[in-house]
Amino acid sequence: MRFPKGFLWGAATAAYQIEGAPLADGAGASIWHRFSHTPGTILNGDTGDGACDHYHRWQEDIEWMQRLGLNAYRFSVAWGRVLPTGRGAVNPKGLDFYKRLVDGLLRAGITPMITLYHWDLPAELQDMGGWANRDCAKWFADYACLMFRELGDRVSLWATLNEPWVVMALGYLWGQHAPGVRDIGAAAKAGHHMLLGHGRAVQALRAQGLPNAQIGIVTNLGPQQPASDSPQDQMVAALWHNFINRYFLDPIFRGEYPDTVLNFIGEFAPKVAADDMQVIGTPIDFLGVNYYTRNVVAYDASDPIGSRTVHQEGKLHTEMGWEVYPEGLYEILKWVHEEYGPIPLYITENGAAFPDAPNAQGAVDDPLRVDYIRAHLEQAHRALQEGAPLRGYFYWSLMDNFEWAFGYSKRFGLLYVDFATQKRTMKTSGRWYAEFIASQRG
Repeated sequence: MRFPKGFLWGAATAAYQIEGAPLADGAGASIWHRFSHTPGTILNGDTGDGACDHYHRWQEDIEWMQRLGLNAYRFSVAWGRVLPTGRGAVNPKGLDFYKRLVDGLLRAGITPMITLYHWDLPAELQDMGGWANRDCAKWFADYACLMFRELGDRVSLWATLNEPWVVMALGYLWGQHAPGVRDIGAAAKAGHHMLLGHGRAVQALRAQGLPNAQIGIVTNLGPQQPASDSPQDQMVAALWHNFINRYFLDPIFRGEYPDTVLNFIGEFAPKVAADDMQVIGTPIDFLGVNYYTRNVVAYDASDPIGSRTVHQEGKLHTEMGWEVYPEGLYEILKWVHEEYGPIPLYITENGAAFPDAPNAQGAVDDPLRVDYIRAHLEQAHRALQEGAPLRGYFYWSLMDNFEWAFGYSKRFGLLYVDFATQKRTMKTSGRWYAEFIASQRG
């Protein structure tokens, strides 16, 4: 399979998951720093204090990217590193870290894609309500404006938010992620204000007049399939599809939320001011698709949402308990393209956690991950051949890291990280990916 010339071959990370040193050099605490230091929130009591120590080892990590043959790297900026309280005074040392990182990537021939928000809201902003406070949209746009001003001459690919659905659902509805809120009203507000912040950030980029800059948003998408042909199963599958796949895309591309979801949440539906949808719908340049698995659902009257996920017996599952379903990547790319038109697409995350461990010789052989990447690239290529405007693929993740509520127990990396010594080892999957990328250039 051949991908087009100029296709981006990358890997992705997020600041809190890899950087470590969360309070170093004047950085402000984030909600994930606070959340992970709250007993009972993270498996094994892990925190992001050490992570992969990328804050001090970024040069070594760029060398690993070069060995992998990457021509692109997606990473996020920790908002609180550059604005310790989330607004106001800039922290020059924090800003300088990202300037050095970007310059190092460019010297190495690697195109940076910056995610402005990958879940680590400055804790002081959370004390004022976080994303449930409408003002957070303005705070985010101001922060985005700062980053465009400081790095817009060197960075051409910008993503506003990473997976706002996960922030809304896991952070504000179910409380499994920071800030640990369980409030449907707050969740609906947070979702709307994130979209508003996204739109304002897009407008801020346009106002900068940067001719080469492109901006988009990164969403988690996946097929939501009924367990049977029964009307009830089909009904709940449609609800989940509208909730996960359409809830953030319809406002951006169509100027409205899906009716089925609004009807379901009733009185808790977000309050939409007069020009909100116009701001939210400010045209974007690309859409980032994070794909991991599908969701097969059945009607269940005993469940608060009226449905349950049906485990697919006999199928391969990752350490996260997610079914390996490569066809879903093809299905979701085709759906997005047919539903929302010719917007360029990037696969901004796709990856798997498996029980990796070094052998007696210190090598890390992960054939399941090799199969996973190959199968998903085949499905991406299939979608591309059928007209999906796919521009790049970013494997999640560059290296093993802090996997949110699961701490360091789930390994997604192309590089194995010994967290006690911070030694990186390229896994078999990393070598396979490097060879595949090289074959695309040959």
